[in-house]
Amino acid sequence: MSAERVERIRRWHERAYHGDFARGEQRVTYFGRSIVVPPEVMPLTPVSELLGGAVLDEVRVGDRVLDMGTGSGVNAVLAAAEAESVLAVDINPKALEAARDNARRNDVADRIEVRHSDVFSDVDGRFDLIVFDPPFRWFRPRTVFESAMTDENYGAMTRFFLGARDHLTDNGRMLIFFGTSGDLDYLTSLADETGFDRTVVARRSQVKDGWQVDYLTFRMTPRCLSR
Repeated sequence: MSAERVERIRRWHERAYHGDFARGEQRVTYFGRSIVVPPEVMPLTPVSELLGGAVLDEVRVGDRVLDMGTGSGVNAVLAAAEAESVLAVDINPKALEAARDNARRNDVADRIEVRHSDVFSDVDGRFDLIVFDPPFRWFRPRTVFESAMTDENYGAMTRFFLGARDHLTDNGRMLIFFGTSGDLDYLTSLADETGFDRTVVARRSQVKDGWQVDYLTFRMTPRCLSR
């Protein structure tokens, strides 16, 4: 990645971070669900639906689902429409509170467990579907809130891909959301190195400051699971 592109992403990140940090509570109706996002939690954006729609299309009756980095719990709530159970994890205590509140608000709290976990640190068992919307940037976060936006040197994302196989059932699959406002090449190289095939199931492009940014949801499956 060129130095010019890195600097452009850094400037864009700073504007997004300070804008999001200054906002108030977000209340939205999202795929028919009532979602409340407090100021300390990553808000929903116009491209969030690329992952939310994919979750609704992918989740199957009886699935055990892991929502990694759940934030407000929105994708856990969507998955709970069909899933047998959902484990929603995050490192931000405010996100965990919001996820619990949104599960109750949408009458799916009986199918969603919300738990503090740094990637897989407090995750056990295997899942039929893992959903992950990782931080796009690779800078060092200055606050817990910012850790939803940036992951220093992609340490958490790297640990996720290294551990994902051990938490998937034999027919398990993953939905991963990412964009070219991060290092998309790094994400795809991680998927290749850890043996995941990928298909783009949703895509949208936007032009910001004269620069096209592509947002994608990948469906990923292990090429070969060895036990």
